[in-house]
Amino acid sequence: MASVNYTNFNQDLTVRVFDRFYDFEIDVPVNEYDAVLTYFKSVMEDNTIAGNFTVSLFRVAEDTKIPVMTLLQSFQGSVGMELNVNMAYYMNMIRSRATLLGVNVSATPNYYAARSVIQ
Repeated sequence: MASVNYTNFNQDLTVRVFDRFYDFEIDVPVNEYDAVLTYFKSVMEDNTIAGNFTVSLFRVAEDTKIPVMTLLQSFQGSVGMELNVNMAYYMNMIRSRATLLGVNVSATPNYYAARSVIQ
């Protein structure tokens, strides 16, 4: 899903991060990209997952206007499931409220709205 194999030699010290599945593309400073990817690789066993988390973090940073290094600081010290919960929290900020990631408790629908649904 995530890929960083596009090189643009006209842009110095930037990396083009894109995700073909969601048609998301952004230019980021290479030092920020390296810092985020290195962190996720250090706490994850699979490089593909680390790459997907990296792209997701840059997407959250772009959509929420929070600097990616600030977001990265909130992840540092997290491992395992805590890391997944943190990512779900930030991804839920940019997703539709109808679909939430990482929520174990099902949302209770409004009584009047649920009543009109035909089963």
